[in-house]
Amino acid sequence: MADIRDERSLGELFAELSRETGTLLRKEIELARVETTARLSRAGRHAAFIAVGGALAYAGVLAIVAMLVLLLVDVFEIAPWVAAAIVGVLVAAIGLIMLRSGLAALKRDTVTPTETIRTLKESAEWAKSQTK
Repeated sequence: MADIRDERSLGELFAELSRETGTLLRKEIELARVETTARLSRAGRHAAFIAVGGALAYAGVLAIVAMLVLLLVDVFEIAPWVAAAIVGVLVAAIGLIMLRSGLAALKRDTVTPTETIRTLKESAEWAKSQTK
């Protein structure tokens, strides 16, 4: 195989390396911004679903709770405060389960720009190999 000689001076090569490094860093910063924005947007949508779902469920639960309390009082002829306590504990348990489910969904979506971190590590390795 024939040797291909580069006629550029050492100064020109370092200038090109400097320009390319600057371009690489700008592209990495842009990637981090885009990736972080997308992840934050997704997390915001999850939070909005939790808030709206919670408000709607709350309104419905209030009506159901009142109905259940009245049903227990009427059918089992127990004191209204006992019926309210039974229904209240049941509703609180269901609410806790829903809350944990929503929080678990938020924890699964990380805001860390993992793709950017990976490419930065690759770029650092590449730069190290170029200086040897």
